[in-house]
Amino acid sequence: MKTIQIFDPALCCSTGVCGTEVGQALVTAAADLDWARQQGLPVERFNLAQQPLAFADNAVVRGFLERSGQDALPLVLVDGEVALAGRYPSRTELARWAGLPTLQPRGEGSTCCGGCC
Repeated sequence: MKTIQIFDPALCCSTGVCGTEVGQALVTAAADLDWARQQGLPVERFNLAQQPLAFADNAVVRGFLERSGQDALPLVLVDGEVALAGRYPSRTELARWAGLPTLQPRGEGSTCCGGCC
């Protein structure tokens, strides 16, 4: 199974889902990443504010930051290769990377997968 690593910008906590003004993208990402873990997909997250050495020690991430800067985060690696930058992966992308059936929202002619509805 593929390994997913997400290199987050500096967040106040490990998920960014804390405080009084939480962005919807972080809430959705946290739910989708929890779903991926429940499916058995290994997902690691690294927070720039809390784990800066993880960024410095990874040559791919370090090079990305040198070229694009931290404003281009989050950065998503799949098996050590850049898969996505600038936004969090969707549940459909996570499913595709994991080799799971593609998910479709209810009402598009497919049966529910049991975890997305």
